[in-house]
Amino acid sequence: MTPVTIITGASAGIGAELARVFARNGHALVLVARREQRLKELAAELVAAGAPEPLVLPVDLAGPGAVERIGRMLAAREFEPEYIVNNAGFGLVGRAATLDRADQLAMIDLNARVLTELSLAFVDSLARRRGGLLNVASVAGFLPGPGSAVYYATKAFVLSFSEALQYELKAKGVRVTVLCPGPVETEFQARAGIPESKVPWPLGVSARQVAEEGYRGLIEGRRLVVPGFPNKIVTFLPRILPRSLLLALVGRRQSRRHNSSAPRT
Repeated sequence: MTPVTIITGASAGIGAELARVFARNGHALVLVARREQRLKELAAELVAAGAPEPLVLPVDLAGPGAVERIGRMLAAREFEPEYIVNNAGFGLVGRAATLDRADQLAMIDLNARVLTELSLAFVDSLARRRGGLLNVASVAGFLPGPGSAVYYATKAFVLSFSEALQYELKAKGVRVTVLCPGPVETEFQARAGIPESKVPWPLGVSARQVAEEGYRGLIEGRRLVVPGFPNKIVTFLPRILPRSLLLALVGRRQSRRHNSSAPRT
C-alpha cells in the first residue's frame, strides 16, 4: 500500500498552499474539492515542480456517502492515508435569524460533521503509518461570534474536537494538530461578501505562512498552531476580558461586513 496525504478544500487558498508545502516535503497527495479544473491546474503545477503526480478527486464532501466513496477510490489504487488535512469549509456573515437556515445547516454539515467523519474514518491506517491529522479551525473558535454565530460555533467545535482527539490518539502514535489562522487573504473573504477595505489585514498572515506553520506543527506533533503573534494575543482575550465585552467587540466588527455566503471549496 502506498502512503498518501489527503487534503480537502485543496482548490484554492490555504488548501492549495498546504498541498504545495506537503508536495515540497515529498508527500504523495490526494487532492479533494468540488472544482475539478482547479485541482488539475494545481496538480500540474506540483508535477512541474518535481513532485509526484497527485490523485485528483473532484468530490462534493457534503454529498451522501462522500467519505466512503473516497475510501473506495483509495483502496482501488492501493493507497493508504498517512496524513489527512481537513481544510474544506465555508463561512456565512450575517445575523443567524436572517441568514438562510438551510445554508447554515449545510455549513455545520461541512465544517463539523464531514471533518469529524474524515478524522475518524482512517484512524487505523494513520496509526499504522505513524501519521496524523491536521484540522483547520480558526481564531474564531476561541470567541463568541455574533454576526457569524454559526461559523464561529463550527470552528469552536473543530478546536475542541481536535484537542480532545489529540489526547485520545497519542497512545496510537497518531499526531493531531489543530491549525487556527486569523484573517487570511483568500477567496474565503471575497466569497463571504467582505469588501477588501473591511478585512483587518494588520492581523493577517499569508496563506503560505499559515500552511508552512501548520505543516511544521503537524510534523512536530504540536497540538495547536496559531500563526502570527497578533492572532496569538486574540486567543488569550477570552481569559482576560468579560464575555459581554467580547460579544460586543465581535458583534460590532461583524456588523460592518456584508451578509453573504461562501461557496464550498
